[in-house]
Amino acid sequence: MPIQAFPINCEGGLVLDKSVFVAKPGEAVTLENYEPSVTGGYAKMLGFNKYDDNQVTGAGGILGLAVWNEKIIAARGGNVMFSTGSGWTSITTARSDAERYSFSVYNWTGTEKIAMADGANDAATYDGSTYLALTGGAGSGAGTKPTAPEVVVEYKNHLFFSGMTSNKHLIQFSAPYSENDFSSASGAGQISVGDEIVGLASFRETLVIFCKNSIYRLGGSSVGDFVLQPVTRNIGCSSRFSIQEIGGDLIYLAPDGLRTIAGTQKIGDTELGTVSKQVQARLITLTEGQINNISSHVIRGKSQYRLYYPSGAATEANSTGLMAVLKRGADTGQIGWEYADLKGIKPMCAAHGNISNQDIVLHGDYDGGYVYQQENGSTLDGVSMACTYRTIDYNMGDVGIRKNMQRVVINYLGTGTVADVDMNLEYDYGDILLPSPELYDLLDPSGSAFYGSATMNTAEYGAAVYTPLYRQSVEGSGFAVALKFTDTSTNPTYTLKGFSLEFTPGARM
Repeated sequence: MPIQAFPINCEGGLVLDKSVFVAKPGEAVTLENYEPSVTGGYAKMLGFNKYDDNQVTGAGGILGLAVWNEKIIAARGGNVMFSTGSGWTSITTARSDAERYSFSVYNWTGTEKIAMADGANDAATYDGSTYLALTGGAGSGAGTKPTAPEVVVEYKNHLFFSGMTSNKHLIQFSAPYSENDFSSASGAGQISVGDEIVGLASFRETLVIFCKNSIYRLGGSSVGDFVLQPVTRNIGCSSRFSIQEIGGDLIYLAPDGLRTIAGTQKIGDTELGTVSKQVQARLITLTEGQINNISSHVIRGKSQYRLYYPSGAATEANSTGLMAVLKRGADTGQIGWEYADLKGIKPMCAAHGNISNQDIVLHGDYDGGYVYQQENGSTLDGVSMACTYRTIDYNMGDVGIRKNMQRVVINYLGTGTVADVDMNLEYDYGDILLPSPELYDLLDPSGSAFYGSATMNTAEYGAAVYTPLYRQSVEGSGFAVALKFTDTSTNPTYTLKGFSLEFTPGARM
């Protein structure tokens, strides 16, 4: 019989909620350290290296990070320090017993400042030369300084604080343009929401208040016209460290998965409001320990949100996380989320920002005192990165016909190559009773490139666009087949755009 081809576009990301009968070609049942690309395909994830070869002074892990004024701010122990990449300079050594930090950047008078809170000390600000603990003035009620707030956010020329040890339901805010004035006569005040506050976010002319079991919006610009309105009273936020702005919306972790503010406000507290249905199995099983250790950041150039949830005892090799990419589907044209698993990154905290007009993504470790820059190199600070992509099981549209596999043709792009990528085929849904086909090393010279070149990674299709196609002869047969790609090399990144399964039909079951 003539050879038939079944082409597949790498699209859809990690999908855990579908049966083999409704899963779409290109979706994955395993996708680790391959990231769905906004331009299509699955790209080998970039690695990370130390931002500064020197440790942040102090004991324990990195408690907080911020990108500010062409510098990196890092907190460790009782110290807050800054670096431009060649050593850490002290901002203060006066903080103690700190928890994880919240930072907020603001500029009211022409001088950019950064505010900080940690749940154990007075909130403070830094303007590049002066560190100021916010002690406020004497008095009681609204005139009293916030006591050891966990969260600080600038909104409408006020500093807003939550997570005070005395009242977890309370928000306090400073007077306008005066971060150390908490007098009601000056325009400072407080708001109680009747629920334990988890986090705050200034977003689209409102302050979003994330609580344990509810979410609110605060509108207005001063104590005279602030208005509190509910987004939902029936579902809240699991961790303030999950809240990020991406795609003109706020994404956060709720008890039923990842949500956006827009979706929650539109649909309410039903599961339909989640954006992570296809990977819910990852999120609904998170332990309290994992949720307590959550961190997150955004990679804006890739429309990517990363959520890390390692347990305190996890090693880097076993640590886990989830990446979510907001992209337009090539087939549907619809904007949606695609997911992949993260392996080998264990941040205690994370941050992103801009230095010299370049996006920068960082994380801090649990015990070494180092800050790492992501999107940098092809290793995890010198350790090889394990990348795995296992497809869904393909029956080529007919579950009853045996497929005798002949070739797999792979389309990939990028500066890197598929050299040293291992590929194997699994037949009939991974039936362990079937003979296991050999592992194909795609660097094997028995494979060949298309378009006039016999040397891997030298083929060109046209003068300007580099689109190699690699053909690998394969063996075996089954009623369904899946591919598994594994890469543990230190080769540069590349993108798997798609592939074609070439087979001859066999007997019907």
